[in-house]
Amino acid sequence: MVMAAGLGKRMRPLTATRPKPLIEVAGRTLLDHSLDRLRAAGVRKAVVNVHYLADALEAHLSNRVNGIEIAVSDERSQLLETGGGLVKALPLIDADPFLVVNSDNLWIDGPVDTLRLLASHWDEARMDALLLLVPLARANCHGGQGDFHMSATGAIRRKKPGTVAPYVYTGIQMASKRLFEGEMPDGPFSTNLLWDRAIEAGRCFGAVHQGLWFDVGAPASIKKTEAVLGEV
Repeated sequence: MVMAAGLGKRMRPLTATRPKPLIEVAGRTLLDHSLDRLRAAGVRKAVVNVHYLADALEAHLSNRVNGIEIAVSDERSQLLETGGGLVKALPLIDADPFLVVNSDNLWIDGPVDTLRLLASHWDEARMDALLLLVPLARANCHGGQGDFHMSATGAIRRKKPGTVAPYVYTGIQMASKRLFEGEMPDGPFSTNLLWDRAIEAGRCFGAVHQGLWFDVGAPASIKKTEAVLGEV
């Protein structure tokens, strides 16, 4: 699942005329960076949700060649946020567990393929969600104070308000469809609700990204990202 339906408010004015996933970094759109990485990891099908300037996104997806099979989850009538978007897309997702990738981040593999590394950490008996985390010190272009603490077993917990946490969520995760069992809110809601349930049950874990990661969330981060990529 590639999350591509957001309004891209932090990326204005660049998103006045195009959706954020179609903004280019190093000569390639953010969406294509994500899809290329998925294809390289052996993914054969991706579900992409659309809302803001959805026609432009669908046209771009239809023009991709030598790519992977694409299914579109249409949120034109209502933006459902991350959790609601996943719930709507579930009937289109035929894998369990499955990958979820936000289209506003860019990553470079470390010694091994990042997505294959994440999959190698999956433990069906223990996990409902497995989040790819990057150390705060290596979170390029990210202005936050971290998101999670992680135990020696990989179990994660949230930071307390007003404190700093050592790990940042990269926007990449593996999820079991068990994560969506039970009562769900109607309409828009955040994936944070699902993670909090899994954390409370001891079934939300983290894996550490071994390569480069960039939070491409604002116009200024594009040049910074391209400068680092130019040195790789």
